[in-house]
Amino acid sequence: MKKIVYYLTASVFLLFIVPWLAVTFAASDAGMIISILLLFAVNPMYSIFVGIVAGKHMKTLWWLPLVTTLIFLAGAWTVWDMGEPAFLLYGGCYLLISSAAMLLRAFANKKRAGSQLFE
Repeated sequence: MKKIVYYLTASVFLLFIVPWLAVTFAASDAGMIISILLLFAVNPMYSIFVGIVAGKHMKTLWWLPLVTTLIFLAGAWTVWDMGEPAFLLYGGCYLLISSAAMLLRAFANKKRAGSQLFE
């Protein structure tokens, strides 16, 4: 339970607070560069991390990629433009990335456990 709180806190910080800080306190050009860096590099890497974490215990943490995507959408619509449909595309891509990483991790865990049974 304690780890889930850490992951959700990290998600809120990275996907909600960091974009707000970039838009609020950075100059307009720097804020745009930081926003692009977040959308195309940091958030996809964090999505992979969330998927790997969720794949370790998929039965109990299957919802973590979905909640992370919802936090991203809430942050993006709050910081940039409410209801902008482009952020649905980004959120969908992050959800696909997280889900793929989760399934790959779960498959690797299952294969590793299965191979130990036959050795």
